Order: sequence, then structure tokens, then C-alpha cells
Amino acid sequence: MFSKNKPSDGDSPSAAPKPSSSSSSSAGSPPSSGSSSAPSSPAPSTTSSAPKPKASPSILSSDLTIKGHLKTTGDIQVEGNVEGDIEAHLLTIGESATVKGECVADDVVVTGRVVGRVRGLKVRLTSTARVEGDIVHKTIAIESGAHFEGSVQRNDDPLKATTTKGNAKAAE
Repeated sequence: MFSKNKPSDGDSPSAAPKPSSSSSSSAGSPPSSGSSSAPSSPAPSTTSSAPKPKASPSILSSDLTIKGHLKTTGDIQVEGNVEGDIEAHLLTIGESATVKGECVADDVVVTGRVVGRVRGLKVRLTSTARVEGDIVHKTIAIESGAHFEGSVQRNDDPLKATTTKGNAKAAE
């Protein structure tokens, strides 16, 4: 095979390095187009089958006020004010933040103020947290110094649970 490529290229010095660099070079179109198309096909499939890198959280800055509901499958970090419900994978309520509405996430970390119900698989209230509302959780951690006014209810699936009696009757 090497002897066949040397006469067709005409340059014996470039033909010798060609077999070692044929996977990275497409100088010989007919013989290497079949082999270069094979590496090209796995590259896109490798890229598409590889897990996507985790996106950085959406950050709502301290000078931002939002009136409305927020819903994402990603992460949200709130540093400003939100009047509405928030649903996310990881929800972090910053120390300067105030949320007036329901907070629903797999993981909820509250270091600021929440006025409304909090539902999450893991709920953590830090020492600077102020929560006025009910908490429905699978696991909970409340640090010393946190202010909490409401009820706490453990549930194996808090993300789908309805806790108030009015909502439970309305769902039936």
C-alpha cells in the first residue's frame, strides 16, 4: 500500500510522512477520504453523546425586581426581589434577596427572606435566613440563628405534594 501511494503522489519524501499523518491530513483525497470520513463521523456522535457540561446558574442581581413566575430545569441564584413563584433544580436565595411566592426545587438554600411556601427534596435554612411560610421537604437543615415562622412537613415527594387542606380538596 505504501508503494502504491508513492508513485501516485510523485513526491517520495511527502509520501513517507503521509501514512503517519493521513488521519490528521486530507492531502490524498481518494485513499484517505474514506478513512477521514470515518473519524469525522465519530467526532459529531462523540460530541452529541457526551454529557453536556453543567450550565452556570442564572443570577438575578441585587438591583433587579421581578414580578412573575420563574421556571427552569437549571439553577437560579436570587440576590434581588422576586414577587412570584420560582421553580428550579437548585434554588439559592441570597442574603440580600426577598422572594414573595412559592419556592420549589430539588435543592433549596435560603440565606435571605422568603414569604411563602418552600418545597424541596433538600431544604437548608442558613443562620441569616428568614422564612415566613410552610416548608415541605424530604430532608431539612436549619442552622442556629435562622428565623422561621410556619409549619414543617416531611414528605417523600415534596415536589408533587399539596400540603394545604384547601388545595388537597380542590385537587380531588
